[in-house]
Amino acid sequence: MIENLNKFIDEQSGKDTLRFIICGSVDDGKSTLIGRLLYEAKLIYEDQIETFLQDSKHMASKENGLDFALLVDGLAAEREQSITIDVAYRYFATKRRKFIVSDTPGHEQYTRNMVTGASMADIAVVLIDAAQGLTPQSRRHTLICALLGIKHVAVIVNKMDLIAFRQKDFENIVSEFNNFAGKFDFLTITSIPVSALHGDNVVTLSSNMDWYSDKTFIEYLESIQKIDVVESEDFSMPVQWVNRANPNFRGYSGTITSGFVSVGDRIEIMPSGQKTKIKEVVRYNDSKNHAIKGESVTLLFDKEIDCSRGAIIVKEDSSISQANIFQAKIVWLDNEAGYQGRAYRIKTHVIECDARLSEIKYKYDINTLSHLPSKKFDSNDIGVVTISTDREVPFKPYCENKELGSFILIDRYTNATVAAGMIDFPLRRGRNINFQNLEINRASREALNRHKARVIWFTGLSGSGKSTLANALEKHLFNLGYSTYILDGDNIRKGLNGDLGFTSADRVENVRRVSEVAKLMVDAGLIVIVSLISPYKAERDSARKLFCKDEFIEIYLDIELQEAEERDVKGLYKKARNGAIPNFTGIDSHYEPPEKPDLHLKTGGESVEQSIQKITDFLHSRVH
Repeated sequence: MIENLNKFIDEQSGKDTLRFIICGSVDDGKSTLIGRLLYEAKLIYEDQIETFLQDSKHMASKENGLDFALLVDGLAAEREQSITIDVAYRYFATKRRKFIVSDTPGHEQYTRNMVTGASMADIAVVLIDAAQGLTPQSRRHTLICALLGIKHVAVIVNKMDLIAFRQKDFENIVSEFNNFAGKFDFLTITSIPVSALHGDNVVTLSSNMDWYSDKTFIEYLESIQKIDVVESEDFSMPVQWVNRANPNFRGYSGTITSGFVSVGDRIEIMPSGQKTKIKEVVRYNDSKNHAIKGESVTLLFDKEIDCSRGAIIVKEDSSISQANIFQAKIVWLDNEAGYQGRAYRIKTHVIECDARLSEIKYKYDINTLSHLPSKKFDSNDIGVVTISTDREVPFKPYCENKELGSFILIDRYTNATVAAGMIDFPLRRGRNINFQNLEINRASREALNRHKARVIWFTGLSGSGKSTLANALEKHLFNLGYSTYILDGDNIRKGLNGDLGFTSADRVENVRRVSEVAKLMVDAGLIVIVSLISPYKAERDSARKLFCKDEFIEIYLDIELQEAEERDVKGLYKKARNGAIPNFTGIDSHYEPPEKPDLHLKTGGESVEQSIQKITDFLHSRVH
């Protein structure tokens, strides 16, 4: 057995490895195609064949009672539903080449898994059901493959048996795909008609399609010449770990993402800009004079400098740049919509920081690739955005360096990955703007006013008493000699935010603008009272993050919807119930109550005077 294993290893050594992804719409036969290929090319072990034959007897029967998808679909849920849910990786080899195949799910809700599989692929195999033709999901997967830099595409028109192996139908499908994919920069597009169920053109040429005499699927995989995406030769290594093997040893460990490094090279640490020389290149059990892309090494410097996890080591003359605002393409993966202006966490190589969807420039129409204006992304949307970060992020455009040009967006509360992105280029607008230090600062204004500046943020449903309590509180504070100003939602919408509607995206932007205005007023030394429904927790928390601890006081005015409607002096709820006011909070637009407000008032059962007394008692120790 050991001899056979050694023989197998010897046979595989020296072969290149082709990574390919197989994608397309649901039930196009992706798993069946890979299963048939492995079975007919005798690329599976005898014990696997035995298990496969036994499983086939208990599953829905295919030709001769064999369900070839069982050779790939590994999850119980996949076998029960006859669909692919997770990315299934399979490793096999022929006499000519080694292969790693990613069988990806076709359902829209599993698009995130397809992106994972495509990110590391050399070529893409797009499967199309001959009876269904090109579907939106086939187009979406093709677009994603193009964005991820895949250069070779094989169009496999499957289930040719369902259309009686007609050449004309095959050519029509291929023509439609080429018209669509021709808008991308694929280097090659190869079309093959197959029937995975019957084995036509999978491993051997089909007698049912004598009009086709080109390569079979396995021959294509063996012969296609990989052309790696051209990457910059700039050296880069994100620091993953500061290695202190002993008190006298300090090294910086990571995987080289591009280029090479040698002892004596002058290097720079990004984003700090500090410079030094490489003293030693250490591998697991030895030292070398140099290291190249893909190697995991520890670098020693010739002097002590500040370098920690998340920094990037580059050569002194590197063209790798850094920016805090850039244009990118993203694939939205989350079921929750992403809104223009909303804040997230961004993770790129080993750096993680706060980021914002500053602008959604457009979304792609999956069928025509036309640009659709939008202020939000729904699940599986693909588009172009402007991303701003709270710190300088070192990067290269994705087309030049996949590792330094890719990122994910993370929900700040659930830690779910909501989007995957590819950086196009930096936007330099912020580089020409410098913060001006003014001689009269906030401390001077607070000293003049004789009190600390604060934001008091009222949030709650329409009718909860926000405007009423804001007015009453300002009168109380004004009479005590405090300098105050009210930012009322209705008043703001008649001026600064007059261009905004009441969609979720507009509400996000409404709160963002009011937050920035409140920040300016706090800098002026004022006590700012904000009266705003501000229905989303994410935006209220983003507003809080603009201020120091204890400067932002969130007061939740809690009232039952029925009582708010009974108080409805403006008649807004009645209009909303009749459909005259769309996107009305509490009726057809949801409100997210604060989980831990600084002050929680049940305004339904108490008078204005009682509420003001509770507020002033609370503020007594906070505003002075």
